Amino acid sequence: MFWKFDLHSSSHIDTLLEREDVTLKELMDEEDVLQECKAQNRKLIEFLLKSECLEDLVSFIIEEPPQDMDEKIRYKYPNISCELLTSDVSQINDRLGEEECLLMKLYSFLLNESPLNPLLASFFSKVLSILISRKPEQIVDFLKRKHDFVDLIIKHIGTSAIMDLLLRLLTCIEPPQPRQEVLNWLNEERIIQRLVEIVHPSQDEDRHSNASQSLCEIIRLSRDQMLQVQNSSEPDPLLASLEKQEIIEQLLSNIFHKEKNESAIVSAIQILLTLLETRRQTFEGHIEICSPGMSNSTYSVNKSVLEAIKARLSSFHELLLEPPKKGLMKTTWGVLDPPVGNTRLNVIRLISSLLQTNTSSVNQELIELNSIGVILDMFFKYTWNNFLHTQVEICIALILASPLESTENGTITDQDSTGDNLLLKHLFLKCQLIERILEAWEMNEKKQAEGGRRHGYMGHLTRIANCIVHSTDKGPNSTLVQQLIKELPEEVRERWETFCTSSLGETNKRNTVDLVTTCHIHSSSDDEIDFKETGFSQDSSLQQAFSDYQMQQMTSNFIDQFGFNDEKFADQDDIG
Repeated sequence: MFWKFDLHSSSHIDTLLEREDVTLKELMDEEDVLQECKAQNRKLIEFLLKSECLEDLVSFIIEEPPQDMDEKIRYKYPNISCELLTSDVSQINDRLGEEECLLMKLYSFLLNESPLNPLLASFFSKVLSILISRKPEQIVDFLKRKHDFVDLIIKHIGTSAIMDLLLRLLTCIEPPQPRQEVLNWLNEERIIQRLVEIVHPSQDEDRHSNASQSLCEIIRLSRDQMLQVQNSSEPDPLLASLEKQEIIEQLLSNIFHKEKNESAIVSAIQILLTLLETRRQTFEGHIEICSPGMSNSTYSVNKSVLEAIKARLSSFHELLLEPPKKGLMKTTWGVLDPPVGNTRLNVIRLISSLLQTNTSSVNQELIELNSIGVILDMFFKYTWNNFLHTQVEICIALILASPLESTENGTITDQDSTGDNLLLKHLFLKCQLIERILEAWEMNEKKQAEGGRRHGYMGHLTRIANCIVHSTDKGPNSTLVQQLIKELPEEVRERWETFCTSSLGETNKRNTVDLVTTCHIHSSSDDEIDFKETGFSQDSSLQQAFSDYQMQQMTSNFIDQFGFNDEKFADQDDIG
């Protein structure tokens, strides 16, 4: 019978462990050493728990391997050591977390000079992180006793693995009281202020980026924790420190230095954008955004943050006009001198976030600076930069959809019975949005008629035009939009009406056919356009489907997916 035979194949590791002179490296050379460790092989665990073996495992991950080794196997033992120490075997966790000499040896890695070896740093961070998770009280107590711990974290923040370790301290400790103690400790060590100091032109790009990312994650983690523990009597000290007006002022003072440093400016704007988020993230870095100025947000924007930004809006506006100097950029469609650049793109993202708050004093400042007019000029100047076009489109959609403006204390400003909106008036009168759309559309048609290439912003321009049509009929400012269009010069108004019924209608029809042949679009009665007013055929279900689709894109769903978290593009230096 088959059960008479022992079908369990004995591991070669068991055979090795029967030898008295077996070495740690011999065991680590075995392919199944990790599998056997995780399977709690008793003999192997007992061998690894020997003091000399644990010390050697720690040494492997904190000491540079010999330079003369073949590069393919140079980090073999450090990698396997890390995997063994993080295999989540309770006996190994207990020994590492409770033996001071082992912790001291591990901690000594931070005493190395910068920059740290990034691969060894990742091994070190992974081991210490699992110890923080499994032995929080012992590890935090150990780190608190190391008075130079926060100093060393700040020193090495340019190494991503060390930044990850800092964030692990905030995420791996689940019990509320120990977590609050860690927050208080880090706040007493002025971690927020010290990270803000790093976002300065005198520091290098890696330190800018990692300090900024650390602060952004601290904001999000703190807000999420506050939502989960709503009855907590103690506020989050790190978030409270970061939201102080003097801290934001210091951050802005750093970047508006004599020297315009793109890396520092972009990193600072990332922090501001995170502070201005009003909804938690949903997926892949996108956040859910409600209508501008509405109160059903998950997070509220601290008014001291808005005050600090408002005081520097003129400096941000100046960056739109005079960004950090960049060389000309040669592209397949011509030379850009200067290109849009990451700085200006992020300033526009900041403006769109500020528009989302719909704060009266901020809106007034934007009007006085004519920032909307400047970004509209950029929209038409940089014909092929769709990152830019998307952000400008969002700004226009937010202005068209914005309800009555709120002041800093949340009250509604005095406005007339038509729902007067100064920013919306500015968009139509000073920025001449309708005229600009008509002019650009006619220029494009003329160019195409001469055999030229269609302008790259035409898809965005179509959506902006459709958004205006929708706002005229059903938007929150429909009365004012109708009045503003009515007050246009007669020649412009007639051109606009003709445009809506002919060029725009034909484009929508053409786009609808293309769209529906590739995917089925469901009609949404909430977002329908009155086709009588726009001159589209009511009998065309395809046109209606396309219009519904476009209105959906231009309102909340569009902003959700493209509005404020383009991190994947934020680090690109070659944005045209």
